Amino acid sequence: MRSCPPDEPGGTRWDGSRPGGRPFRRALRLHPDAPTRLLRAAQLKPCTDCGNTLEWYYRDNGRPLPLHPRELPLAAVPEEHRWHVFEGVAHHGPDGTAWCRVPHRALCPAIEGPAPAQGPLVGLRRQLAVNTRRLQDSGRFTPPGAPASPPGSGPALSRPEARRDVVYLFHSLYLAPGAAEATPCVALTVRRTRCSNALAHRARDVGWWTVVPVPPGCRPGRQRELTDHLTGTSMAVYDLTALPYPSQLRWRAQHCTFHADSRAADIAVTAWEPFDPFAHHRHVTPVVPVREPPQEN
Repeated sequence: MRSCPPDEPGGTRWDGSRPGGRPFRRALRLHPDAPTRLLRAAQLKPCTDCGNTLEWYYRDNGRPLPLHPRELPLAAVPEEHRWHVFEGVAHHGPDGTAWCRVPHRALCPAIEGPAPAQGPLVGLRRQLAVNTRRLQDSGRFTPPGAPASPPGSGPALSRPEARRDVVYLFHSLYLAPGAAEATPCVALTVRRTRCSNALAHRARDVGWWTVVPVPPGCRPGRQRELTDHLTGTSMAVYDLTALPYPSQLRWRAQHCTFHADSRAADIAVTAWEPFDPFAHHRHVTPVVPVREPPQEN
């Protein structure tokens, strides 16, 4: 076994550390030339609105969620704000413990909205507001300018949610982030930017619209609780199941035809969500949208 030499005269040990000092913790960061920009679980990052630290986690549907870095007592948090982290995944609802996590949006002092109804959350939000003021006074945080909204648009919370298409892929229903044909590619280009092509930017390997019955609910014990305006109705679905297997893999990976067989890394997570008629009933429509077919380029 190698023996450790005595401390050097300069006041440091053989490994460069100082005797009796605090352990040196090196932060891990992504190199600017790294081929990926995907989110890591429990990644600390300051909020762009208030400057306070938050932690990013993935939800069970694959979407990112910013959480307050500290746990709070379960009794002090309203039920709609209770989140738990298990194996790096954030889940909504109780898990049998007396502690929970809170989304940062419910505590962010820069977001205008109804204040938390219970005392501990009110005090925590006040502390975050004081910390934001300190960061501004020290010059370490500059609040972003308020975006100009078009006249007559009203507040952002009152705007109607954009229509999202339902996609039939690998004999499963998914909810697209918007129009199915305009779903963006997530591949990283040679210029270190996100690919600007859509999945259907060429008139090949595309699907077609069909009308199918609304599937029953997938939640246990709620198969018969489907809302009345959806029971026995039909919905328009963008069908991709007739495409070859490699083409369906391309759509599932959210890659354009240029990056179908490419080894380029992904710069963003895929935006497909498993379709749930209870949660996504606002996007169910029997009318097939009329859109122009993609052009060859």
